[in-house]
Amino acid sequence: MYEPKQFQDASFIDDAEILASLEKAKELVKDKEYVRSLLEKAKTCKGLNHLEAAVLLEITDPELEKELYALAKEIKEKIYGKRIVLFAPLYVSNHCINKCEYCAFHKDNPSMVRKKLTMEEIDQEADAILALGHKRIAMESGEHPVESPLEYIIECMERVYAYKNSRGDSIRRINVNIAATTVEEYEKLKAADIGTFILFQESFHRPTYAKMHPVGPKSNYDWHTTALHRAQQGGIDDVGTGVLYGLYDYKYELVAQLMYAEHMEKMFGVGPHTISVPRMRMAEGVDLDKFPYLLTDEQFLRIIAVIRVTTPYTGMILSTRETPETRKKALELGISQVSAASCTGIGGYHKDVARPKSDHTAQFQVSDERTPEEILTWLCEDGYIPSFCTACYREGRTGDRFMYLAKSGEIKNICQPNALMTFKEYLVGYGSEDLKKLGQTVIEKELEKIPDEKTRELTRERLQQIEEGEQDLYF
Repeated sequence: MYEPKQFQDASFIDDAEILASLEKAKELVKDKEYVRSLLEKAKTCKGLNHLEAAVLLEITDPELEKELYALAKEIKEKIYGKRIVLFAPLYVSNHCINKCEYCAFHKDNPSMVRKKLTMEEIDQEADAILALGHKRIAMESGEHPVESPLEYIIECMERVYAYKNSRGDSIRRINVNIAATTVEEYEKLKAADIGTFILFQESFHRPTYAKMHPVGPKSNYDWHTTALHRAQQGGIDDVGTGVLYGLYDYKYELVAQLMYAEHMEKMFGVGPHTISVPRMRMAEGVDLDKFPYLLTDEQFLRIIAVIRVTTPYTGMILSTRETPETRKKALELGISQVSAASCTGIGGYHKDVARPKSDHTAQFQVSDERTPEEILTWLCEDGYIPSFCTACYREGRTGDRFMYLAKSGEIKNICQPNALMTFKEYLVGYGSEDLKKLGQTVIEKELEKIPDEKTRELTRERLQQIEEGEQDLYF
């Protein structure tokens, strides 16, 4: 374990090295055989370094681009199979003392109606999220030491975990995305049964970071950038990272992101459990015209493909910021987790409460407003297995144990049967008749692809048990 206790030195994000890598990549990419050698190296699923990733970002040759995208798809399916994990964000408070220029929650936004959920409202939100079929949530909050201190977040977690709906269903895993904090507070989150601690860097480029965070504790680049190090020190061995693409040059950000992953692996023996790829979107009080680095869809998809081939072990998360069309393409290039039927406001899942039209509580606008039923139908029709699995945490498959399974490709042998069983559970409890028919066809087809005969037969037995009313069966 790294000392000193409160690690907060972000000098490992080396600006000169990032710029040198980007310049060198422009020359290296001209050698087509060298680029192909990188793709061959990536096929081993051992990953690539940040310079090699920079070369892949520079590809303009259509043939090489096609090979890169085909490889990204191949690697994702080799590691994780055809399963796609689904989750929902739960925003519990939009009170915030920061002034992040890209976020509707920023403290000086006059359009934002400030709100935090009561424990009774937490119950209502949990009930509504469970009715959508979700068993995994990402708990989100603005940073405010009075309105949403860590004690409030932990109370929300405890309340969500304790809630059971009329079917006896409950949320089984809570990932948490809150502000950077101390090792001692991460220890408290660990004791509260956190899943993955997630914190987006927003931008690794120091001048841009300073410009985007002029006021508040988040303005401290080093403290924020080393938050996941302190989370690891606090015992949270699954951490997730991400860049908000559109704040600065995407090539710089991606190379820095991979440099960050390399450093985490060097220090703790494990890279990030997840890498998210949020992109700037419309938000109340945020003017997109002030952001000159907004990405095209083509650039965005290249990012996803490069992350997948360079960090094959990581779960890649895509939110409802993206349109259905973009999400469809992104799944082909390596995304392994997607949110569905998301609400980014406070108390937005529970629809029975009348709200005035001026009640702006959302962090950003979603671009995919399809229902879970529509999302699941889409996934099935495109050959994927929808998964609501949360088994790894309850089986202790975290940190270096999870990474071993992911890097070796063995995690797929666990993911596939667990995906089938959790999808079956959804169909029994919440699926329409049409989806049940489609879903059962997918389950029967994919069941036969489980390579181990014993696992296949045990999965078959458990699927029948779920049909008869049992719940929460997993490997």
